[in-house]
Amino acid sequence: MRVTKGAQIVAGTALLALAVAACGGGGASDGGTAAGGSSDQPVRMELGEPQELLVPSNTTESEGAETLAALFEPLVNYDENKKPVEAAAESITSDDNKVWTVKLKKGYTWHNGEPVVAQNYVDAWNYAANQENAQSAGYFFARVDGFADLNPGKDKPLVSKTMKGLEAVDDTTLKVTLTAPFSQFKVVLGYTAFYPLPKAAFGPDGKITAEFGSKPIGQGLFKMDKAYQKGTDQTIDMSVYDKYPGTKPKGWTKLQFKLYTSSETAFNDLQANNVDIHDSLPASAIATAKTALGDRYQDQPDAGVGYIGVPLKYNPEFSNAEVRKAISMAIDRKTIAETVFSGTRAPADDFINPAIDGYRQGACTACAYNPAEAKKLYESSNGPKKLELGYNADGGHKEWMEAVANNLRANLGIEVTAKPFEKFANILDDLDAKKYKGLFRMGWAIDYPSAENYLTPIFGTGAIESGSNYGGYSNKEFDDLVAKGDQAATLEEGLKAYQQADDILLKELPYIPVYFYRNNSGYSTNVKNVHINLLNQVEWSQVEKA
Repeated sequence: MRVTKGAQIVAGTALLALAVAACGGGGASDGGTAAGGSSDQPVRMELGEPQELLVPSNTTESEGAETLAALFEPLVNYDENKKPVEAAAESITSDDNKVWTVKLKKGYTWHNGEPVVAQNYVDAWNYAANQENAQSAGYFFARVDGFADLNPGKDKPLVSKTMKGLEAVDDTTLKVTLTAPFSQFKVVLGYTAFYPLPKAAFGPDGKITAEFGSKPIGQGLFKMDKAYQKGTDQTIDMSVYDKYPGTKPKGWTKLQFKLYTSSETAFNDLQANNVDIHDSLPASAIATAKTALGDRYQDQPDAGVGYIGVPLKYNPEFSNAEVRKAISMAIDRKTIAETVFSGTRAPADDFINPAIDGYRQGACTACAYNPAEAKKLYESSNGPKKLELGYNADGGHKEWMEAVANNLRANLGIEVTAKPFEKFANILDDLDAKKYKGLFRMGWAIDYPSAENYLTPIFGTGAIESGSNYGGYSNKEFDDLVAKGDQAATLEEGLKAYQQADDILLKELPYIPVYFYRNNSGYSTNVKNVHINLLNQVEWSQVEKA
């Protein structure tokens, strides 16, 4: 699902004579009230502006996902062993991995007081899958029987408006029939796109209303206090929903997401206790973060991957895999990880992160730094004389992207420009519209703990129109191997097929892996017990006032 906004790390030492980014500007700082004390004072978290209105099936980036995760309860969460654990679901079972029965826990109600029923999931999933609704996460329902009827292709009429593989057997029982066995179906159900929707989400025309997108009605821990006016409001304000049946936080009831266009400004606010949680510390903060925050600075494992994205379908200059290989070999990942990121990144050597089963150390031979061979290969392949590297300026990416630009200038002997976009949403909009033709910064934070999640949503052919395949990569052999992994009788057999699909990516490099993430975050003196989970989302029920 989730392309990430932030470098989520602090980095202070310049690489290759880069200047450290200056702090200031572009903030939501208001010199606000301290969060400690009364439960009426909100716990405040730094966030970038969500790309879209707050609709689960149209949210495939980290900022919107973080917001929605506070409002909705997923069918499953994940334990420390990366295994799915029932949350809103009572049980999820199948005898053949093709027909699945989801039993819902009793006691969940929508924030408007209505009970949550199985039909709410059917309605939400059918809406997400319908090509006429153009939902960015629609492709995640491609395995459900009947998806093709809702996706006949551009300018073709729908065969049906509902997927025959979805059935609300009764109020607490959802039956899902897939087109083929998928052993990891339970695993994927923790993802944002699989949230349910209440009847109130839909207008008379059957479409999700703008009113709902501004003030979603969820069934999770928090409810919206007021509508969020995208592009105008600098905060998204919530309160604990008193009828939420799960664990509630102790000593506080208000949550506020403060929207920033500068990660540096947010870090300054964190030090001044004007924001309480910052989960994507900027590259300019490494020299001071550990000292300034002490044990409130967190460095923990993360399953994300940072890439240089390639617009394969939209710029023929990058159609030759040898050009992409040369660019990859010209990047000094080790120095970037150790110097720019002060050792809080690891050089990427696979498309699958080491935190997830399926990773193979050293699998990406083209990820090894070899500047001499890179230049020779680039020249013999007639690589472009000029390159542009686009990145979002609100996520702490300036230092490492300029480091990559310097690598490419020095090692390939070409002109390279690093182009900042003010907001993550801006570059995503340009990529969605197929307007941006340069190389681009991209990051992937997993939606669910599976090797498949590094493959289908980013590189699957079906994810071009309704997924996160921003480069337009398409390879039938790759798609077939992923499908083989999906349909394998066991997780072990499936993993072998996923690794074979990974081998194709390693050969063709539709994106260029640069580093594996770690989660680097900090919190103010107003709060304690801050834990960020595998999906890079805060476990709000554990957070306490200090």
